[in-house]
Amino acid sequence: MASTEITLEAVPSIGEVSPEDWDACANPGKALIEKACNGHGKGSSSGLPGDSAGLLKPAYNPFVSHAFLSAVEKSGSATIRTGWGPRHLIAKIDGRVAGVVPCYLKSHSQGEYVFDRGWADAYERAGGRYYPKLQVSVPFTPATGPRLLVRDGVDRERIMEALASGLVALCGVSKASSVHVTFAREAEWKLLAGHGFLQRTDQQFHWHNEGFASFDDFLATLNSRHRKSIKRERRDALASGITIHWLTGKDITEEAWDAFFEFYMETGSRKWGRPYLTREFFSLIGETMSEDVLLVMARRNGRWIAGAINFIGSDTLFGRNWGAVEHHPFLHFEVCYYQAIDFAITRGLTHVEAGAQGEHKIARGYLPKTTHSAHFIADPGLRRAIDDYLKRERAYVAEAGRELAELGPFRKGADEAP
Repeated sequence: MASTEITLEAVPSIGEVSPEDWDACANPGKALIEKACNGHGKGSSSGLPGDSAGLLKPAYNPFVSHAFLSAVEKSGSATIRTGWGPRHLIAKIDGRVAGVVPCYLKSHSQGEYVFDRGWADAYERAGGRYYPKLQVSVPFTPATGPRLLVRDGVDRERIMEALASGLVALCGVSKASSVHVTFAREAEWKLLAGHGFLQRTDQQFHWHNEGFASFDDFLATLNSRHRKSIKRERRDALASGITIHWLTGKDITEEAWDAFFEFYMETGSRKWGRPYLTREFFSLIGETMSEDVLLVMARRNGRWIAGAINFIGSDTLFGRNWGAVEHHPFLHFEVCYYQAIDFAITRGLTHVEAGAQGEHKIARGYLPKTTHSAHFIADPGLRRAIDDYLKRERAYVAEAGRELAELGPFRKGADEAP
């Protein structure tokens, strides 16, 4: 495409962008990867050829798809009423969509998993107004993925620079205090730093597939103590006559969604007070992207008693929400962590991301992984204070990651035989 003027606009609904245009930006490599993998989800997260800046996105990330983001809006989960007012940034060349950013004007800091409530409190005590703020993210989803989305066939780096500058401009137009790009890829994090965004890091715990043919192959890499512990947990989790079922695609019925939503509400109400996602959200993703969804469901005495929802990317299984109406020892670990590993091995996926936080995951083979967010702060005084804080926080996160990695359950020497 010839290099012509880029125009930018913010739209109040993802419905104002066609699914074809949005997904051409969000997941331009999906069709190519699906063809190469015969539709089984196996693929590589590496960039496409010619990516000199390291900015190309993974082949398929379900959370930035039009279907997922449309579901959170249409279901009433992420709307102005709930404090998530869509302000999606659109870049066009000659009237054609060339890039997009999922962006929301927010009146609170809930559902983000990168915590800035302390910043808001300090600024408001000093007489400032922290809300509204702009949030570039996938609502209620602490999973790393692309945030500056650009279609193939354009000058990618030029469009990404325009989108980064556009976010700063949108901050001013919206009279927002700040822009927060959370769970971004590291290359985007570095690019945004060049536009005045402050850099922040945190930790999650991810599992990596070393080409295992079975769960037992994975267990063989662990030291004796942890290997025996996991075997015991898996056995005890099912001791009460519980069976585990994988539901995906057409196997996910409305009856299954009803059961899972009951689990989600029970757990969400205990943890957060008011769960974020509505029942309609689950029906919508069931209609539009059920092949990208894995429900791991536990059944006892003829009824569903617990379950976890996962989303399937080209090389990663993303664990999201869990819940139960009966509580059994170690069932949470079995449904959320061990079954996810089993599924990833079966599908040839290289990673499992099991959501935010949770150092207990280390003993189960999930190791520390740095996450990245970028923050544009309009007020110079607040910016200086946060910049100083983030320098110290990044150093702490790096050191904590090194220490936590040493706690991993893997065998460290030949003297530890399987």
